[in-house]
Amino acid sequence: MCGILAVLGAADWLKHRGPDWSGLYQCEGNFLAQQRLAIVSPLSGDQPLYNADRTIVVVANGEIYNHKKIRKQFASKHTFSTGSDCEVIIPLYEEYGEDFVDMLDGVFAFVLYDTRTKTYMAARDAIGVNPLYIGRGSDGAVWISSEMKALNEDCVEFEIFPPGHLYSSAAGGLRRWYKPQWFAENVPATPYQPLLLREAFEKAVIKRLMTDVPFGVLLSGGLDSSLVAAVTKRHLIKTEAAEKFGAELHSFVVGLEGSPDLIAAREVADHLGTIHHEFHFTVQDGIDAIEEVIYHDETYDVTTIRASTPMFLMARKIKALGVKMVLSGEGSDELLGGYLYFHFAPNKEEFHKETCRKVKALHQYDCLRANKATSAWGLEVRVPFLDKEFINVAMSMDPEWKMYNADLGRIEKWVMRKAFDDEEHPYLPKHILYRQKEQFSDGVGYNWIDGLKAFTEQQVSDEMMKNAAKVYPHNTPVNKEAYYYRMIFERLFPQESARETVPWGPSIACSTPAAIEWVEQWKASHDPSGRLIASHNSASANHTNHANANANGNSNGKANGNCAMAANGTNGVGLVVANGTANGKMEA
Repeated sequence: MCGILAVLGAADWLKHRGPDWSGLYQCEGNFLAQQRLAIVSPLSGDQPLYNADRTIVVVANGEIYNHKKIRKQFASKHTFSTGSDCEVIIPLYEEYGEDFVDMLDGVFAFVLYDTRTKTYMAARDAIGVNPLYIGRGSDGAVWISSEMKALNEDCVEFEIFPPGHLYSSAAGGLRRWYKPQWFAENVPATPYQPLLLREAFEKAVIKRLMTDVPFGVLLSGGLDSSLVAAVTKRHLIKTEAAEKFGAELHSFVVGLEGSPDLIAAREVADHLGTIHHEFHFTVQDGIDAIEEVIYHDETYDVTTIRASTPMFLMARKIKALGVKMVLSGEGSDELLGGYLYFHFAPNKEEFHKETCRKVKALHQYDCLRANKATSAWGLEVRVPFLDKEFINVAMSMDPEWKMYNADLGRIEKWVMRKAFDDEEHPYLPKHILYRQKEQFSDGVGYNWIDGLKAFTEQQVSDEMMKNAAKVYPHNTPVNKEAYYYRMIFERLFPQESARETVPWGPSIACSTPAAIEWVEQWKASHDPSGRLIASHNSASANHTNHANANANGNSNGKANGNCAMAANGTNGVGLVVANGTANGKMEA
């Protein structure tokens, strides 16, 4: 990942995102700056990027997985001057104008300036894996940035640049370019096709092995990360990456001493034969890092901070080993209804609508955490579950197949487990394939959450909580942990626009506010933890029994989710700012 900005060359805010190179372009009142983390073509992909006569300029934070195909398409029309995958943005624009973004297969945030027409456009990837913000200066200039902190002091207002949108100065505003069928939330009827689902996921993993630097996988030992690791290991030998760095795969896990993730990840790593790296942290290590985590994540959401902190600590150690890119398992639970609260969906219509709501909001939750907590140390995370084609396959499936069904022996994410349950060439042992889910913040060690609660209890008085609504009338903290994080956030980002980037609302075990309506008792709860789901223990027992029935093994781990009531803020990767006179409105 990289950082793109365009304000008087002020890319210092983003150097952590791209420590390998700094690039700056200025034309009249417009500035584009980029901080590069070099993953593809590290010796020739420095930015800004230009066309042959330098009339079109691009700064980008992204990975375009179909760039070689696009290069072949324009081989006779365009002279490529770098090996950067993002350079294909330029010939696409020259050929199709602004209507090319859906032709990009990858994740991205970019700004393109056309000196001939003095117009610019910016775009963000479909789901919002890469972060982006848009703001307005006091002089009317439009600012676009990978992180909020670059806009924090200079914009009179700013907001999240919505995923799947592009901004056009010529047209005068934002418009959606990503328009999949599932976005309308109509319930699909396509039958479950396990081989199609498996093939789509394998393709998603393989294309993300496009790298010219050492890489690895994040491995918690749960289903999602284990499948990412298993598919990577199986196909790595046939990739260009293996020719450069060998076929050995490095895996990484973080946790408190004796935590569930450490134990489960070691078992999977031993089975797959990865070079496994186990990082330990203490509760005090995590507490000491909280302020840095809030600074980099740009949020006060409880869930995000809890889960980001161990990831933030792990990313630093991974980067110290010389690894610059990792694959991870974010997105599966949203696409497939993997959270325990989905057991309570009253019907397949509600189940599907909730998955749609969750996927649409990913840029404010897991994408933000995975991206910003790692980019803080110049480490890139790639998420194959959020591949556009895999999303299309997963979201076009009749949701009846995704639902928990005790009578049929289907546990959460059964469709994914069944797709990879290959008797002849097994990807994973059955007891791992059917292992129940752990929330990331619990999987790293149950004492982590308890330790945070105990610490923040000492930092925030009862009197402070009584006055919370007066001090923080917007998104009022509902407990001392939330209040503590909010104090730090307000000190770092005191603007009204900043606090409004963080979504808020009631939640149980990572649910959206709408899903709270499924169970009457949930409405009265102020504790967002999945531990409070009434039938959690019986659900865990049922999962274990079904896993035993399906896998002839034991399901390791307990799904003690700790998803908090507040949603997070924005993602964090590239950064772009067109600092010129605004030629339109910020509204979509």
